Amino acid sequence: MVKTRFAPSPTGYLHIGGARTALFSWAFARKQGGKFVLRIEDTDLERSTQQSVQAILDGMAWLGLDYDEGPYYQMQRLNRYQEVAEHLLAQGLAYRCYASKEELDVLREQQRQAGLKPRYDGRWRDSKQTPPAGVQPVVRLKTPLEGIVVFDDLVKGKISVANHELDDLVLLRSDDTPTYNFGVVLDDLDMGITHVIRGDDHVNNTPRQINILKALGASIPQYAHVPMILGADGERLSKRHGAVSVMHYRDQGYLPEALINYLARLGWSHGDEEIFSREQLVEWFDLAAINRSPAKFNPEKLTWLNQHYLKVADDARLAELVTPFLQERGYGQPAAGNLPGIAGLLKDRVSTIEELADASAYFFKTIEPAAALREQYFTAGIRPALEDLTGRLTGVEWKREAIHHEIKQTVASHSLKFPNLAMPLRVMVTGEVQTPAIDAVLELLGKEETLLRLRDRLNDFPG
Repeated sequence: MVKTRFAPSPTGYLHIGGARTALFSWAFARKQGGKFVLRIEDTDLERSTQQSVQAILDGMAWLGLDYDEGPYYQMQRLNRYQEVAEHLLAQGLAYRCYASKEELDVLREQQRQAGLKPRYDGRWRDSKQTPPAGVQPVVRLKTPLEGIVVFDDLVKGKISVANHELDDLVLLRSDDTPTYNFGVVLDDLDMGITHVIRGDDHVNNTPRQINILKALGASIPQYAHVPMILGADGERLSKRHGAVSVMHYRDQGYLPEALINYLARLGWSHGDEEIFSREQLVEWFDLAAINRSPAKFNPEKLTWLNQHYLKVADDARLAELVTPFLQERGYGQPAAGNLPGIAGLLKDRVSTIEELADASAYFFKTIEPAAALREQYFTAGIRPALEDLTGRLTGVEWKREAIHHEIKQTVASHSLKFPNLAMPLRVMVTGEVQTPAIDAVLELLGKEETLLRLRDRLNDFPG
């Protein structure tokens, strides 16, 4: 059975690159009818925080990347790493190294000055020296001195590295915590991971990890290294490109389905399809379709996708999502109480939930028109028609069709063109000139509030 995993370090938020790796691992497991595991690699004690763990869990939940097992935590498995390290020591496949940090710094500097690649020189590999007193050793793997590590990367193709290019990597630090390469190998082995899908910044780690697995006599999983994501300018993705927490996009009013769709298209494609559901992604997903070259992050494309998903979203759901944004702005309930109706009316005109909150402001409070709008539309000539309309609306059933009928009747009886009346009416009620159809706006604003605003604004007209 196929089994994949996502194994972030809790040293920050769940960012765009990590979320895409998680998505690809999740989609592959779901496509193959396998299992998806979440594992928290929290052995970096200085940088790992519970706040970061929660940010990762929140991000996964918001994106809907459900996992079948986990979350597992490396710090709860320390005994297992120590047990396997002791096994390797007993088999003569690992050794204790007592070299101090200062010794290794001197070694690296000497190698640099000699034009050599800095690397550990194996000084304790077969040493008969008496260990120095009071020094806590690390445990290193006895990397084979000859031969080649070869693996078929499911994205990059065949990769081979000569063992003489690899030094004896540390398995356990002096405090008995595992290094990344040791911990990840044992975790993948114990959890039965069959496919390791991760960023291509880990390609250089893979030969080392394969050597550990070989020392343990274990089977080797299949590897798929996904190219990194770059900014639109071709530089490594950073905050200035939009490489922020996925929860930042939630807080900016993006929908999770839009971000999932966009992340899937970052380095993977299915023909020319740009817009597809989560179910379609699972149906179509194939590691062979992942591009070998880096993907470029385009915030405008993400916003375009979000706009699409807003247009087709359920109005009641949008009302629920926009409520926190409205509360931040100090808005209570709209006058007529129909928030889903307002969301449905405005959703075609916005790109994010945040914009939806801003666009709906006139349903919650009276907006003062700009002086230029007052001068242009609040004229003595149009006042009689607006007074007539106000009177007509007082006795009408408050339905859009009836409101539209009274506006048309007023236009006809005063020999006007529709915009001659609709534009000042719009400014009086909303303070703006760009709104959806004015009859739809008035229906949602409610009869009482509409008449209150009309009567109040008529006092601003000359004559």
